[in-house]
Amino acid sequence: MEHVRAETAHHHEPKSFWTKYIFSQDHKIIGIQYLITAFAMGFIGMILSWLMRLQLGWSGKQFPWLGKLLPQAVEGGILKPEFYIALVTIHGTIMVFFLLTAGLIGGFANFLIPLQIGARDMAFPFLNMLSYWVFLLSCVTLIASFFVPGGPAGAGWTMYPPLSSVKETLPGSGIGTTIWLMSMALFIVSTTMGSLNYITTILNLRTKGMTMGRLPLTVWAFLVTSILGLFAFPPLFAAAVMLLLDRHLGTSFFTPYMIVADKPIPHEGGLPLLWQHLFWFLGHPEVYIVILPAMGITSEVISTHARKPIFGYRIMVLSICAIGFLSFIVWGHHMFVSGMNPWLGTAFMATTLIIAVPSAIKTFNWLATLWGANIRFTTAMLFAIGFVSTFVTGGLTGLFLGNPPIDIQLHDTYFVVAHFHMVMGTSALFALYAAVYHWFPKMFGRMMNERLGKLHFWLTFIGAYAVFFPMHYLGFMGVPRRYYAFDQYQFFPQGAVSDINIFISVATFIVGFAQLLFVINFVWSAFKGQKADRNPWKANTLEWQAPSPPPHGNWGDDLPAVYRWPYDYSVSGVPEDYIPQTVPPAPVKVSGDGGDRGDKNEAKAEG
Repeated sequence: MEHVRAETAHHHEPKSFWTKYIFSQDHKIIGIQYLITAFAMGFIGMILSWLMRLQLGWSGKQFPWLGKLLPQAVEGGILKPEFYIALVTIHGTIMVFFLLTAGLIGGFANFLIPLQIGARDMAFPFLNMLSYWVFLLSCVTLIASFFVPGGPAGAGWTMYPPLSSVKETLPGSGIGTTIWLMSMALFIVSTTMGSLNYITTILNLRTKGMTMGRLPLTVWAFLVTSILGLFAFPPLFAAAVMLLLDRHLGTSFFTPYMIVADKPIPHEGGLPLLWQHLFWFLGHPEVYIVILPAMGITSEVISTHARKPIFGYRIMVLSICAIGFLSFIVWGHHMFVSGMNPWLGTAFMATTLIIAVPSAIKTFNWLATLWGANIRFTTAMLFAIGFVSTFVTGGLTGLFLGNPPIDIQLHDTYFVVAHFHMVMGTSALFALYAAVYHWFPKMFGRMMNERLGKLHFWLTFIGAYAVFFPMHYLGFMGVPRRYYAFDQYQFFPQGAVSDINIFISVATFIVGFAQLLFVINFVWSAFKGQKADRNPWKANTLEWQAPSPPPHGNWGDDLPAVYRWPYDYSVSGVPEDYIPQTVPPAPVKVSGDGGDRGDKNEAKAEG
């Protein structure tokens, strides 16, 4: 009891507006701050993609209104080529890091971990608050690059040297690239602080009875993801520092001897391939830093709305761990065209194909969970099923690119763009939407509008396939990615490429406007939506035993106790089709122990 009183006193509720909502140390407020900031950055990234598709769909056509909006980037109503490359760079950076990573890890790991393990908050609340504000600073820093001389970085989101290491190579290789590197360094600092917090909280603050074998799959996914972040992000941080030294202090880590515009550059001995190794040593684990939380969320949503236990819980956990381990030894498949030794390429091909095995196991387990289930087609469930669909579609094309003979032909074509956007971009975004629709009642104590939500899903689902499926065909035709225009190239049919690009651009605008339905639904429901009860989905995990929204400290004087795993749905002989983790197991009746009393205890436990 003394421990309870001390813990309650330690987690006293802040009184002022600033300490409660702005500089909050409450994990729930910080999670919502991450989520809203990530969506704001995603909206900016979406607008940048509209500008790119405007150029690709109607190359050479003048848009005078665009010149009025962006006088420095548009000349004669036509987007400048150097600004187009900058759009490619910042769009990719925002979507990968500032939307998907921040939304899934910063947003939902923060909000869910203490609630799902029965803790009052993160292990280090102040560090948690600091991680958000460093993340926000990294966002502001990146957007600021649009307002500096020369514009934002233009070397692609992979930032390959020497385009990124020599200031004279591109207009965007000046101040804009320096700002990009500073923004990424800040983002990595923020992510590292968050990862340390998540790991410590999961391992040390679980409530009574919450063994590792009773953790929801979401928490397992957040744990493995945090470990990946701790190992994968520091190499890119070191690489960013070395690239800054190359740019400003004359070192040659990545910059070889070269001549730019008939002028020798005072560098020699640097190795651009070193940057590729360091970047992709993060870059491929980063795919799973995004996908693993998406997989955990999908497992949770599917089991809850299918009213059925998740199929193969233990193998699902092992698959998460296997994917996390294998993600560190596949980075070379991004570099098959770099001239690597064929034997090394074969090794990376083998690990790339092997990592498909645990991913396939998870896919078949989701399908097995859905088979014969009493499915409730809520908006969250639709997006979770949509995740499975797009993940399988994108994953199958990954088998093509995992083989060097095929990848060498398809590398840097629109086939890669289609694969990457389906397997990581679209599928992860679907899981993020599933999480929002599923846990919105717990966040705000209100329900989102299901009719608007389902319209949002179908427009997004059909539109995503309309956008990215035709890109596979462009890739097979050899159409290169990141090109400003294609009217000067004769090695593919111009008419077909033009028509497909117009179709993709129109679909992109429709999908983009569909996201406005989500924004309207989110904002309106947060203030005017139907009030939600404590457990509107009849789910088992601990967060649904807390009030909606949970108070500061999450629980009252006593922390909840856990007696069972999180997926006891549709258990035979139980009146309800769910049994929360806090319900003790029913006592086993033994002959002569008082049958009436046993029946009463059993009814009480299961009710």
